[in-house]
Amino acid sequence: MGTPDFSVPILKKLVDDGYDVRAVVTQPDRPVGRKKVLTPPPVKVEAVNLGIPVFQPEKIRTAEELEKILAIDPDLIITAAYGQILPSEILDYPKLGCINVHASLLPELRGGAPIHYAILQGKDKTGVTIMHMVEKLDAGDMISQVEVPIEDEDDVGSLHDKLSSAGAKLLSETVPKLILGEAERIPQNDELATFASNIQREQEKIDWNKTGQEIYDQIRGLRPWPVAYTKLNNDVVKIWGAQKQAGQAEEPGTIVQVEKDGFTVSTGDDTAIKIMELQPAGKKRMAAAQFLTGAGSFIEPGLKLGGYDE
Repeated sequence: MGTPDFSVPILKKLVDDGYDVRAVVTQPDRPVGRKKVLTPPPVKVEAVNLGIPVFQPEKIRTAEELEKILAIDPDLIITAAYGQILPSEILDYPKLGCINVHASLLPELRGGAPIHYAILQGKDKTGVTIMHMVEKLDAGDMISQVEVPIEDEDDVGSLHDKLSSAGAKLLSETVPKLILGEAERIPQNDELATFASNIQREQEKIDWNKTGQEIYDQIRGLRPWPVAYTKLNNDVVKIWGAQKQAGQAEEPGTIVQVEKDGFTVSTGDDTAIKIMELQPAGKKRMAAAQFLTGAGSFIEPGLKLGGYDE
């Protein structure tokens, strides 16, 4: 059971390891983009390529959908970023249980956006945990765990790929132990639990009063989705790429230097942010150099970012 790109290497690894994957359960096809093109989830595309039957219930808890899934008679159910809470009828059915591949070092960062929060919180490592599923968010007993370092240049996209690959490898090592009855059950310490709920719009706006490192982490922690933004003359500008620079003593949000390849903005401490790639409202993503020679030719030192109240 899985939906986004994160699930694909995990499905492929199960097939490569020779397991009889009887079915893939994923979310329904959804409209994507401005033209609202009906698009299948990535894991469905892979399942079809592999010749595996696909179920796409809008709500997995209905009697009809439960009957379909239990009719498969699974020995083991594996979820990876599926997107729906499984009812007890499913959790209690397989003789080997239901396990989940979660992209954090539990009990840290339970919830739907653990990769984003690992970077947003400035962590230097995260990882993957495989756990037994219960009817409580990411709270089941842990079976296995692997750490993945977070590099200073990582963003959500690159870290996602590392974690997905690490998760597939860890699952490959874990399932045989589960089958043989040799897998550990390590209870989580709920007192240490933190949460990574879905990203809200207010988390996307850059507060230039924060430290340079916090803003840098915000930019890469929201790339490639949903992307951090600021206001320039009250127009939204998405910030795709930035570098850390030695700061200057100016009011936070002030442009302190303009160069051919980008412009530098002061923050709440002595680490400034040089904007290297951006996306003005209604336009495509572009290098700051292109912006500065075109629509952004008015950019000059002393100009304030942040705009007016929304």
